Amino acid sequence: MSEECGMETPRRYPLIFNPRARSQKGGKMMKFLMAHGGRFAMHATNHANEARELAARFAAQGESVVIAAGGDGTINEVVNGLSGSSTTLGILPAGTMNVFARELGIPCDSFERAFEVIERGLIREVDVFLANGFPFIQMAGVGFDAKVIEETTWESKKLLGPLAYLLAAVKVLGKKPPDMTITLADGSTDKGVAVLAGNGSLYGGPFRFFRNAHNHDSKIDVIVYKEAGYRLVLDSLRGIACGGVDLSASTSYFQTESFTVRADDEMPVEVDGEWIGRFSEVEFRESSCNLKVIAPDPDSPLTGSFADAFKSLLQWPRRQPKPELQTTRTR
Repeated sequence: MSEECGMETPRRYPLIFNPRARSQKGGKMMKFLMAHGGRFAMHATNHANEARELAARFAAQGESVVIAAGGDGTINEVVNGLSGSSTTLGILPAGTMNVFARELGIPCDSFERAFEVIERGLIREVDVFLANGFPFIQMAGVGFDAKVIEETTWESKKLLGPLAYLLAAVKVLGKKPPDMTITLADGSTDKGVAVLAGNGSLYGGPFRFFRNAHNHDSKIDVIVYKEAGYRLVLDSLRGIACGGVDLSASTSYFQTESFTVRADDEMPVEVDGEWIGRFSEVEFRESSCNLKVIAPDPDSPLTGSFADAFKSLLQWPRRQPKPELQTTRTR
């Protein structure tokens, strides 16, 4: 859904940012904000969850637009604060991955161009899903990737960028994960050792993991990995190169309205790249409230030059798609 947002120009937008963010783009972001200080009422966060608190306060005050300047973690906090309100989210991508911004087609290589998107004011509505009550707008993970995020330090992200996650993954590969049972909305079940849930198509930056996902269809896309260790990583890389992680024989791919993951041991869980804890049961379902966000025209093609280059480099043969995508609906 989209509509034009009637905004007076020029105007000052409430803007939430983390001054201690250690992304390599942090310095450039601050220079941009200082150069355009007259357009923003800037609010720096000083502790965890303050972005959520600020966003909730602005929404309660009736602000029509609130800007989050940061990465997926900052955006997730602001989305939490805006939940249930009519306030629209604007994004200036300044994080390591910027997955949600990429999903929407917001420029991640230029703050000027990202701000032009906000100024144009085209509003889209996207689904919001919950993992044990924690909202997310892009993706969530149970098991391997959540453990990788838990092991990745701020220092390594500042120094190495996305490579920091790869190094953390090497540490996690040798650890045996708990066996998981996945129950879908229609009652059918599956088994695996790791689960990824996608509200959008992208994961980990420009990589298209959930090739059938749309963030406005009230469905969550689910990838279930059957094997742990290096096979899980290799299957993911092969899927990136071939156009779909689910093309591997060691994965299952579902679309459903809701699902639950259970295990005998507690499982690490992340939402939008932020580790939220360990649970022996995780329920995924759609929130009753959508998110309004300023973004480019949804019909514009989403480019991914890095993913295309990676695909060309690997040159793996393409597997034929599985006969059909398994979709569950309760109505």
